[in-house]
Amino acid sequence: MTQAVVSDPGERVPGRWWTVRLDAVGRGSTAVRVTCSRPACAEQRLPTAAAGRAAAVAHFGAHLRAAAPRDGAYCACRTEGCRTHLPGPGRPARTEPWRCGGPVVLAVVTDREGRWWQAMECCSRCAAATPGARTVGSSRTPAPRTAERPAHAGVGVPQFSDHRAPAETAAPAPTPRSVPARRRPRQGKIAQRIVPHDLLPDTLQDELTELGDLFRAYQRREQPDLALLADLQERKARAFTTWAAVTGDDTLREEAGRAGQAAATIRFQHRQRTGDHTHGDGPAVTRLLTVPTQWEHVRSVLTHVAGHTPLPGPDARLLVLMLTLRTAHTGTGNLVGQDVDALGLTDPQSLVEELTGCGWLSLPGTAGDLLASRPENPTPITVPSLVPSEDGTGPFTFGRKTRPKLSGWAQRVVTDKKLRKARASAATRLLALTLAAHTDATGRLGPDSQGITLDTLTTRVPVGPAELQPLTDHLTAADWLTDPTLTDTHLTGHLTERVLPLTCPLL
Repeated sequence: MTQAVVSDPGERVPGRWWTVRLDAVGRGSTAVRVTCSRPACAEQRLPTAAAGRAAAVAHFGAHLRAAAPRDGAYCACRTEGCRTHLPGPGRPARTEPWRCGGPVVLAVVTDREGRWWQAMECCSRCAAATPGARTVGSSRTPAPRTAERPAHAGVGVPQFSDHRAPAETAAPAPTPRSVPARRRPRQGKIAQRIVPHDLLPDTLQDELTELGDLFRAYQRREQPDLALLADLQERKARAFTTWAAVTGDDTLREEAGRAGQAAATIRFQHRQRTGDHTHGDGPAVTRLLTVPTQWEHVRSVLTHVAGHTPLPGPDARLLVLMLTLRTAHTGTGNLVGQDVDALGLTDPQSLVEELTGCGWLSLPGTAGDLLASRPENPTPITVPSLVPSEDGTGPFTFGRKTRPKLSGWAQRVVTDKKLRKARASAATRLLALTLAAHTDATGRLGPDSQGITLDTLTTRVPVGPAELQPLTDHLTAADWLTDPTLTDTHLTGHLTERVLPLTCPLL
């Protein structure tokens, strides 16, 4: 191999180096931005990560197609001070300087998480010495477009800032080789994993490669198709289970489990949106909370409040729950007297005073001022424990648009017309909230209609096991619950059809 010592880079043109990045636009938004380090490339903003990743890959691929490696370029990595060219402290010592060699190539390095894509023009020897680098083009292989022929301008189309070579110095088009170069087999990729080219059986390799292509094609769709996506997730679960069995890799088995759960969730969501219950029982139900993740957020709030209520008793638990939902995103919110009066508390003023006295709640005035406030002049409230920390994190993961939906759901449950007419206690309303968040899709209590354990009930509703029977009877009389059976371990039954829209089924 002919080797050229990079001793005087001024005699050669500098190699190009560019990076395409995918970053979030900001907290609480699904939008992303695609940026390119080439000065002439404009930033792009896309509504979702999937759309952004597709745009970033397309932009990076356009760069690669437009940038044929130049035989007269010296290694771009040398200008970046890589450890190969610039040995120093902590790097392996050499008895002689690094010598570049071989044809100039385009070396590509990508992030496994799909957040950035990087390419550099360097010699083949440096490309081989760069961890994770993959060669996609060589100066000795003809290319359909040379680096001196830029792409057309426009947003999302790569533009090089170094196209200033005079026409008289432009290199002539290379002569096509008479014998085509051997091509590697196409390498499949799925879920940020490379499908090994020697994976057996061949049918598994083909299935994984095809699934990766189908998922990428789905991301490019303009409209979602939940039935199709559920089918793809089910195929992925089966394929990854087989892959795990062949290789013994437990992470593949975990990925298969996640794909199976995703398929079930997406299938359920599709039935909820379309009213198709050919795979389930009962009529279609239009729920107040339509997204399964919102149901998980409901249960996370119930769990948090069960462990962070500063005062004992059902009245305190119910008020803390409703105030938590009002202030969950920023730790602050607005409240009026009728919001508290509607909860059926025994002594709301004393309870508010106790919460402010222990420091859990902060008010600008007195408890009496809060209870007297009207909708046209609400009282600002603060729950210090829910105020996000300096890094912006708090006890909950849902955003500002989800918070009012969860709060509205809880308000609808505890102020249900029949519960109000029956003057239901705080414990009865807490039990109604708990049951609504722990049913299956048809309204039967517990996962797989097995009922809810007494431990779960007494954790969510701070009463003794002996007090659950009267509460259950109250919900039955209020047309919330039918056929309840309370044993020493479980409560079984079925929520009535009229309250099914308020349920948050377990998946």
